Formats: sequence, structure tokens, C-alpha cells
Amino acid sequence: MKNINWTRKLTSRKMWTAVASFVSMMIVATGGAENTATQVTALIMAGASVVAYIIGEGLTDAANVETEVEVTTEEEV
Repeated sequence: MKNINWTRKLTSRKMWTAVASFVSMMIVATGGAENTATQVTALIMAGASVVAYIIGEGLTDAANVETEVEVTTEEEV
């Protein structure tokens, strides 16, 4: 089994759009109102934006820490 890059998956707009579409279609298929499906879809996409932002900022911060460590190491040499 191949390793899954969860960071890439969780920040993928295509994945979140597919999830939102699936959930909204399931709501409509089980007799829910289209208005409810629209609201749930909006909530999923808003949550996806927050998740992508948090992961992106974490990766940026991690890259900055590694850069600072490398600069400090180079200055000592």
C-alpha cells in the first residue's frame, strides 16, 4: 500500500468539493430539503478553508524554523 500524503489531501480543493457534493446529494437523496443541503455544503467548504489555512501556515512556519536553524549553523562555521 502506498503512503498517503495527508497534507496534500486535506488542502486539496477538489477533495473538499467532492466531499461537499457527496454529502449534499445524500441529504437530497434521503429526503432532506435542498436548502439544508446548500447550508451543509457551505459549512463543509468553510471548514475546508480553515483546515487548508491552518495546514498552510504550519508548513510555512516549519519552513521558517528550518531556515533559521540553517542560518545559525552557517554563521558559526
